[in-house]
Amino acid sequence: MDDLPARLWRGIRGSYQWRLLWLAHAKFNCGITGVVRAPDGRVLLLRHRLWPLGRQWGFPTGYARAGERHEDTIARELREETGLSAEVGRLLKVTSGYRLRIEVAYDAVLTGGLEGLRLERREILEARLFPPDGLPEGLLPAHRELLALAQGR
Repeated sequence: MDDLPARLWRGIRGSYQWRLLWLAHAKFNCGITGVVRAPDGRVLLLRHRLWPLGRQWGFPTGYARAGERHEDTIARELREETGLSAEVGRLLKVTSGYRLRIEVAYDAVLTGGLEGLRLERREILEARLFPPDGLPEGLLPAHRELLALAQGR
């Protein structure tokens, strides 16, 4: 009797097992954030056009594509939104987000400074480097927490 579930499962062949697993489990979007810092310690913040008024400042953020490494998502999003590049470092945090979203954050170091800055105007209004003790109003509280994690606090 205890072996019945195993026998039934083994009796399902090929892609039908995967289809059943897909139907039975939650599907997640992976929101990936990069705490991007310049070598001098200042942090790169973007003012996002599509975020709520009064809470538009935040780190580069985007959704992972199917099969994409999360570290590569940060590099791609930063490049697409600003034309800049960064060396992605250690994993800072993984949390379950709003509804069916997993939020993943990485530490990253800006390479090449702001040379080549070109904003994706449909998404980003402004990009600036800020000292950690001079962050703008409207920075998401969750992003303040990520910066504290990146700084080891």
